[in-house]
Amino acid sequence: MSGAQPQPKAQPQPQAKPPSPAQPQPQPQKGEQQPHRPPQAYPSPDGGRPGPSGRPPSGSDTAGSDTVRKPRTGARTVPRTRKARLRVAKADPWSVMKVSFLLAVALGVCTVVAVAVLWMVMDAMGVFSTLGGTVSEATSAEGSGGFDLETFLSLPRVLLFTSLIAVINVVLATALATLGAFIYNLSAGFVGGVELTLAEDE
Repeated sequence: MSGAQPQPKAQPQPQAKPPSPAQPQPQPQKGEQQPHRPPQAYPSPDGGRPGPSGRPPSGSDTAGSDTVRKPRTGARTVPRTRKARLRVAKADPWSVMKVSFLLAVALGVCTVVAVAVLWMVMDAMGVFSTLGGTVSEATSAEGSGGFDLETFLSLPRVLLFTSLIAVINVVLATALATLGAFIYNLSAGFVGGVELTLAEDE
């Protein structure tokens, strides 16, 4: 019997099982945390590849992945019209007087021209001669020839009368417009003035 002691037998180390080909384990990238996925009893149809959310795609997800959404061509965008709400707080009496004076003068000139054209048309149609004969016969008496309407309604006399009315209209319109501007400024101080809504052209 020798003094050498028997050496104990080395026990075999258990070998790690290779991963199943049906369930490949994705390699985690550096600095990225993988979501927890429970083990599956049966392999998924697409080989166990996780979807975008970290879960294996279901049947509805795979069926909908083949469908491509098309943009709606019937919808049409309508441009929006910008609007601004403003308030007329004050009217300058001097500017109102100038504008009203020019408008009254233009209206007076138009009136004189219109009366002159109308008189010429009526005289060409013989209206004054007919009316003059009728009036002179109606107003005639023994020893007098009656009222001469055609001489009274001559063109110079009609234009003179029309010009006088136009001048009076210019003075009155200018004065009334200026007075109206003063009254508007007084009332706008109490109620705030007239509000206007302005919009852009479409």
